[in-house]
Amino acid sequence: MNVQLDSRCISMMLPHRYPFLLIDRVTGLEPGKSADGIKNVTINEPYFQGHFPGEPIVPGVLLLESLAQLTAVMYGAAALPEDTDWAHLSADSFAGVDLAGKVGYLAEIRNVKFCALVHPGDTLELHAIKKIQMGLLSQVEVFARVDGRKVVEGVITVSQKP
Repeated sequence: MNVQLDSRCISMMLPHRYPFLLIDRVTGLEPGKSADGIKNVTINEPYFQGHFPGEPIVPGVLLLESLAQLTAVMYGAAALPEDTDWAHLSADSFAGVDLAGKVGYLAEIRNVKFCALVHPGDTLELHAIKKIQMGLLSQVEVFARVDGRKVVEGVITVSQKP
């Protein structure tokens, strides 16, 4: 589905806030099944002060967190009413629905490979694809690219909030 979500909509779907909101835009979304998004990496990110002076690189754990947040948006979108007007999504679309309060937890990280470094000025292309549902747990294939080259890939398991 060609759904675009801006940072305002993402903020309504996630409990995360600056400096820990790590998705700038959702560029594709099939609620509950898959999602694509963007994270623009800027030198203003607070972690660059110490990671690493003289050679700023995005910490791997934050690459995984951005993918986990995209996964949360993917699942949160599935909780919206079926008649949601995705082309005109606004704050009113979320009236009476507390999606941020329903975001679950990262339960497991497997087979993660870091393939390249991510630097200020890069645009992370984020991807999440649901693979297996096991009760309250879901396995999701995640990966990110910069300029078409894969920088991280793996499988995460996320839980629904009990």
